[in-house]
Amino acid sequence: MSARPMFLTLWATPRSTSTAFEWMMRERGDFTCFHEPWNELYYYGEDRVSTRDADVAARSGHTYEATWQELSSLASTKGVFVKDFVYSVEHTLTDEMLSTMTHSFLIRDPERVVQGLAKHWPDCTWEEVGFESLHRLFHRIADRDGKAPPVITSNALLDDPSGTTAAYCDAVGIPFVSEALEWEAGERSEVSWYNEGTGAWHDNLRQSTGIQKPKTSYRPLSETPRLHELYERALPLFTDMAAHAIATTSAGENLQATLAAQNSSETQKGPEQ
Repeated sequence: MSARPMFLTLWATPRSTSTAFEWMMRERGDFTCFHEPWNELYYYGEDRVSTRDADVAARSGHTYEATWQELSSLASTKGVFVKDFVYSVEHTLTDEMLSTMTHSFLIRDPERVVQGLAKHWPDCTWEEVGFESLHRLFHRIADRDGKAPPVITSNALLDDPSGTTAAYCDAVGIPFVSEALEWEAGERSEVSWYNEGTGAWHDNLRQSTGIQKPKTSYRPLSETPRLHELYERALPLFTDMAAHAIATTSAGENLQATLAAQNSSETQKGPEQ
């Protein structure tokens, strides 16, 4: 009896290098990849949750139920990889649905998450920062399985793309494909929502030839008390999940540096992708 194809999900925070990681998964060639299908629903679908993009007309039949049927049906015949944010879909996730997926998590220093998100959405909400729902699902899976699901950090991924990706692949049970870590720069229509076009969210990815540190700079969060409060609320959730991050030699060193930095003054510049 052949094994069921893998339905692999990467649950991330916004601005966490997650789309670059998704592009690496596309370069592998052994998964059909989906870019934020639930997040697109959250803002654009017929049964959307957010009113942020209320002026965008929903596609006919674009619903949570229809999207789940598409994903689960395809995953019964071939490998499927989905990158998305938990806040977009948590309200629909049953235990049965969760049992069909292999879960993994990507997190980033919440200072960078809030700075990067606020660059595009200055009015970003606590829910959209993403840590609370991500942390809740992480523990839901950990409690179910009796062990923590795989977690990687953006800092580790950016500092050691090969080592961190290899450790991730080992943790989720897929072969490591080193060639997938390099690609040609170009348009990335595959990671755009249907009303977005070639927006600014993925400028760094379009210019990249691999998982690499961008040079985007931000103003310090201390200049905007509301954003700084979002960071402070997210920090303990990040710290809790980061304690379970997959260890590679360099990743471990990077994680310790990241956690230590939380106790020092805020830095004013950082990468975004």
